[in-house]
Amino acid sequence: MERLAAQAAEELADAPAEEIIRWATDTFGSRICITSSMTDAVIIHLASQVKSGLDVVFLDTGYHFPETIGTRDAVSAVYPVNVINVTPSRTVAEQDAELGPRLYGRNPDLCCYFRKVVPLERALDPYDAWITGVRREETNARSDTRAVQWDARRQMVKVNPIVAWTQDQVDAYIAEQGVLVNPLVYDGYPSIGCATCTMKVAPGADPRSGRWTGTGKTECGIHTS
Repeated sequence: MERLAAQAAEELADAPAEEIIRWATDTFGSRICITSSMTDAVIIHLASQVKSGLDVVFLDTGYHFPETIGTRDAVSAVYPVNVINVTPSRTVAEQDAELGPRLYGRNPDLCCYFRKVVPLERALDPYDAWITGVRREETNARSDTRAVQWDARRQMVKVNPIVAWTQDQVDAYIAEQGVLVNPLVYDGYPSIGCATCTMKVAPGADPRSGRWTGTGKTECGIHTS
């Protein structure tokens, strides 16, 4: 499959998002899923226009804003997809008891690893490929991301249909299609993670500057090798 991903990366480098999704769903059938943080439903809307009934994996870390959980539930009700709620092996209380309270403040990388990275890898086991909403302009670590790539760590194909989209394109698509958006986006939270590690962003500031503020951390570890 690594060779397949490399070939598709070349052939679909400049393809529209819908064409990339169609290639992915035709190629992998039921063995592909979507992952979503529920900041918005752009990638879910796009994919569901191509194929209904896709699985959408949502990582329920135990630290989410109520609005994020509400967006998850709205997505499940509105779009023809199957939302799968994935939880870590430890509850927040169990993690606090074992590792001490507020691990997210003392060691955010370890907290993300236990509450996001490990649960996702378990959730992706049944699939050969996954679709994400990753975009190159979001962080420096994502600047060389391709529309299709080989995820060597998980030994599966990663599909990024809107990788080349700008925030203006995302906003235009949301407005044109009436896509569901987490209400926190309109309250100054353009990039939404756990409530413990997400702050409001000043107008005009880097959209991800509210994530892990003051730590130098920009990624949870899901989209880094």
